[in-house]
Amino acid sequence: MFVYTAQPARVVFGAGSLDRLAEEVERLGRSRVLVLAGERHRAQVESVLGALAVGTFEGAAMHTPVEVTERALTVLREVDADSVVAVGGGSATGLAKALAARTGVDQVIVPTTYSGSEVTPVLGETADGVKTTRTSPDILPETVVYDVELSRSLPHDVTVTSAVNALAHAVEALYSPQANPVVDLLALDATRRLAAGLRGLDVGPDARDDLLMGAWLAGTCLGSVGMGLHHKLCHTLGGSFDLPHAPTHSVVLPHAMAYNAAAAPEAMRRLADALGVDDAPGGVVDLVTTAGGPTSLRELGMAEADLDRAAELAVGTPYPNPAALTYDGLRALLGRAWAGERPA
Repeated sequence: MFVYTAQPARVVFGAGSLDRLAEEVERLGRSRVLVLAGERHRAQVESVLGALAVGTFEGAAMHTPVEVTERALTVLREVDADSVVAVGGGSATGLAKALAARTGVDQVIVPTTYSGSEVTPVLGETADGVKTTRTSPDILPETVVYDVELSRSLPHDVTVTSAVNALAHAVEALYSPQANPVVDLLALDATRRLAAGLRGLDVGPDARDDLLMGAWLAGTCLGSVGMGLHHKLCHTLGGSFDLPHAPTHSVVLPHAMAYNAAAAPEAMRRLADALGVDDAPGGVVDLVTTAGGPTSLRELGMAEADLDRAAELAVGTPYPNPAALTYDGLRALLGRAWAGERPA
């Protein structure tokens, strides 16, 4: 038996699709847009939107701090916006969701990285050093515009860590308690595309197409089923120790997979097949290493003295996971991840 609920988001996918942005806003019946974008894309987006753009906020931050949301909320009300267009990575998307959760404004998201959160009804926010998440249909963006041209200039290091962030969504979907045949197919296709994209980054432009398509599929998995140990650890490390979101995923993912391997052997076998390797956790390590991604929490700036506290926080709140969660087990996992050891 399984249950599958399709998320009612509209997706526009294709090179040059940014040109349809104004059309997508008007399709929602909206006419006053607050643009959430940094300096790189702000002018281009405002040009496409024309008179629809009534204001801009450039201050989106990692882990969606509530104080940043309050500042953006002030701007939203000052310009009397009825919708937001967020262009960028997970920080811009998170801010759009936080504004929608508070005001009900419609969201059009234009991802420039591979975070995947744009197709999920999940919002993670940080207050007083603690990151918490909530899920609601009201948080799900109304429209997502995927334009591969916007990701072609993404720096190599950000490309790698962002793509592994997406890969984590596919991996954990396969051993989620809500796993089902539809999500399994999406997760395995996403894994193949993301692996091919990472391996082909120095070969040709088609790698970007694979990465963006894989990120969308993996994000759809994230929005359809619950996540486990890996995402819990990354939220803990990011929200409480201010580690960068996507690079933390690159480091932690193979260690979380190894922790769960004995309890989810079929998922690991299918992942290994999709990656084209014999051992799934080791295959992810090799994928990250070959692509030039980070492999230790130490290089991301985490202090070894904080590992005990991180393990305490991670084990403090129960959540579904294939393997039993123990302080000793998580502390050992974090120790290996901090040192950059190959996962056990």
